[in-house]
Amino acid sequence: MTTSPTVLRLASRLTDVGFSDIVKLRNRIMELRAQGETVYQFEGGEPFMPTPEPIKEAMTRALAENKTRYAPSSGIPELREAIAEKLRTRNRIPAEAKDVIVVNGGMQALFGAFQSVVNPGDEVLLFSPYWTPIKDLVAHCQGRSVLVPTDEAREVGLAQTLARYATPRTKAIYYNTPQNPNGVVLTTDEAKAVAAFVQERDLIVIADEAYEDLVYDGEHFSIASLDGMVERTITCFTFSKSYAMTGWRLGYAVASEPWMTGLKKATLYSSNGVSTPTQWAGVAALNLDQSLLDKARDEYRVRRDLLLSGLNEIGLTCASPAGAFYAFPDVRLIHPYSREAADIFLNRAQVATVPGIVFGVDGESHLRFSFSTSIETIEAGLDSLRRNL
Repeated sequence: MTTSPTVLRLASRLTDVGFSDIVKLRNRIMELRAQGETVYQFEGGEPFMPTPEPIKEAMTRALAENKTRYAPSSGIPELREAIAEKLRTRNRIPAEAKDVIVVNGGMQALFGAFQSVVNPGDEVLLFSPYWTPIKDLVAHCQGRSVLVPTDEAREVGLAQTLARYATPRTKAIYYNTPQNPNGVVLTTDEAKAVAAFVQERDLIVIADEAYEDLVYDGEHFSIASLDGMVERTITCFTFSKSYAMTGWRLGYAVASEPWMTGLKKATLYSSNGVSTPTQWAGVAALNLDQSLLDKARDEYRVRRDLLLSGLNEIGLTCASPAGAFYAFPDVRLIHPYSREAADIFLNRAQVATVPGIVFGVDGESHLRFSFSTSIETIEAGLDSLRRNL
């Protein structure tokens, strides 16, 4: 018996969902290293420091105390209460524990948010360049991403620019600050402009605040803290960047109804919750002294300034990122197309970066450098660029 070709076909919701270009790049780097090549890695998106000891100790303690059984799918009460307190005091979002769900990293929060909001045919406005997976999360909902150039929006005005790209099919705005890949930090006034636009058009905001604790110039501001926004905003957070917990896969989202019901369903029927011992580690993370976060931010600032100075000295013009841990220099001096430029950097200077085009058309002619690495790597990579470009 033969099987019809129409049976052996993926569900249509996956047609426009792609794989990460960054993963392909990492595979190339692994090949070079296997051949004995030295590679100066600037392509990553992980904190350079290890997870703080009190967090690891909390996990060990949870295991010793047999806190290993099923937890509520929305998260253990102790962690949800701690998160709600943090949201009220640091983000000024009026949240209670019932408004919080614990998830497997910021990605699951974003996945649940888009699944809760976007219907087939809906459009989502993305400030561009944008974090690569967002377009695929929208595509999984069979929605359509509409790119709004961040430079244009900041020059002309966010509300005016959003109005230019919005249509009757617009359902939501993806609001990321600090932004990946360019380190832009949207100001309080810019948040207010977006909020006014959203309320006027009756839209939803999916806010991504993964880098909230890594702001060097200005201050982080949560759009959900504005009047009239908490009920129309799903805000997604992760422990990965603030607490160097990338491999722990721990995040959370804050939302009101009906969005919380959507988040709960998306979590229930995917992972059915988060590892119980990991959640106790999350409680310890939120209890860390603020001075530890401040110290980490200061160390990132040193790395940022070192990398920017070197890139600009070489002639790779780079605006200073106000947040996150990425620099996004213009590399037209080397090649107008970012994929070719990235290949030149890797093949000639053994410097691994991410082509700007993977972050959308507004990222073309740029490369993303992560300065979340050692001082030695930054110095050696810059020296290799000076000698080989």
